[in-house]
Amino acid sequence: MSPPQRSTATTARSSYCVVAGLDGPDHPEMSPWSGGRREEMADVERRGQAADDLFCMSEVEIFADLSPTEMGVIAAAAPMAEFSAGEMLYSPPEPVERLFILKRGRVRIFRVSADGRALTTAIVTPGMIFGEMLVLGQQMHDNFAEALDDVAVCVMSHDDVRRLLLSDARIAARISEILGNRVAQLERRLSDSVFKSVPQRIASTLCLLAEEQPRRPLARGVQVSLTHEQVAALAGTSRETATKVLGEYADRGWLRLGRGRFTILDLESLAGEAGD
Repeated sequence: MSPPQRSTATTARSSYCVVAGLDGPDHPEMSPWSGGRREEMADVERRGQAADDLFCMSEVEIFADLSPTEMGVIAAAAPMAEFSAGEMLYSPPEPVERLFILKRGRVRIFRVSADGRALTTAIVTPGMIFGEMLVLGQQMHDNFAEALDDVAVCVMSHDDVRRLLLSDARIAARISEILGNRVAQLERRLSDSVFKSVPQRIASTLCLLAEEQPRRPLARGVQVSLTHEQVAALAGTSRETATKVLGEYADRGWLRLGRGRFTILDLESLAGEAGD
């Protein structure tokens, strides 16, 4: 009886992305029992991990101009770490001077006021970086970073950021652009908190979230996976108020509510409500 056929691509595909080059029309699946074509599974795993690391780098906007060799150098200096949903990546009692590159899942950046209220300043999605203000010398010791899902991040030390990123004019310019955009978003949210009503702030928050989501050409609407409490934290209001306003928007047909998520159906009407 011949041994069972086992695809060498299985191990690589079980990670975050499908590793290119292990199978397909030009690289048919190879059985490890085929004569003269045996590969040690450890070698396949190493190849898969290397390709997976480069995928992590290639999906990040600040590395868009780099060659595969340059990305490989950065990937070697950015080992991957995993955190469970609800776990803190850093907090004021335990600040870190590292740059995080989000590979899988979502991370919430927030602050806590003296009276215990939490203000969410950002929801980080895959391909984005965070912690960059700290490594650039700006104080962020009052910030928390919480995993909203099970997340995987590539982590770079302060010294490696300066040696590999800030010394490269292409990357440094993109980091400066990201910092500028985030400061502009914070200023906009501060202005909204002063001049806009709660429904307007929630509508504005939904519009910002929609901009960050990938578009699905064949699907209607933009799906956002956040709870009412998380939307409330972003809009600077209570969960009860957010639930009431979201329900009103759903009644108008602007969005469809689900468990732990909602689908924005009429972005134009929400933008009009927000005054944007």
